[in-house]
Amino acid sequence: MLSIVKSMSLQGLEGFLVDVQVDVSHGMPNWEVVGLPDTTVKESKERVRTAIKNSGYEFQSRRIVINLAPADTRKEGSFFDLPIAIGILLDFQDIKWQNLEDTVFIGELSLNGNINKINGILPMCIEAKKLGIKRVILPEENAKEAAIVDGLQVIGATNLREVVEYLNDNADIEPTEANIQEIFHKKHKYSLNFSEVKGQENVKRALEIAAARRS
Repeated sequence: MLSIVKSMSLQGLEGFLVDVQVDVSHGMPNWEVVGLPDTTVKESKERVRTAIKNSGYEFQSRRIVINLAPADTRKEGSFFDLPIAIGILLDFQDIKWQNLEDTVFIGELSLNGNINKINGILPMCIEAKKLGIKRVILPEENAKEAAIVDGLQVIGATNLREVVEYLNDNADIEPTEANIQEIFHKKHKYSLNFSEVKGQENVKRALEIAAARRS
């Protein structure tokens, strides 16, 4: 069976969409990842396999081929653990088949099935919104940051099993919301001042002028 799960990655400071295509078939048990994956992505098979088993699901002995499209763009990081696991569980029929065209999955898995916080979530979510993605499922620790992107439904999850139960309509996860006005207009008080900065006289002078003009 073939399943396609959407994810995001980074190229410099820009996010780009990745189709995680997972094909599970009968044959000699094997696991191949293609589509210019780096070492971190190649190592995902051990994290994903163990996370699935430790989340209470049977990992069937099958031939698994994973293609990260577009295949001509290098893929780096551990962002693809969660979408790979979701693709496999869709093929194993632990997750009911459904339309996930407008959903993106991002997250690194621990061996116990927990979903770890990742870096670079904001540019990935900004680009996902531009591409018409409606929902993003990601680590709970990244949910507040991702919720800054207006119009994107952000689902923060703590572990793989929670995501599976959510997709199977056996559990509810409230979308994370962020008050953008409160975040950006919150007044901060700092105990440090320019006397702590050594050198950079021109920069400090420019900041003083800018602050004086604003006041």
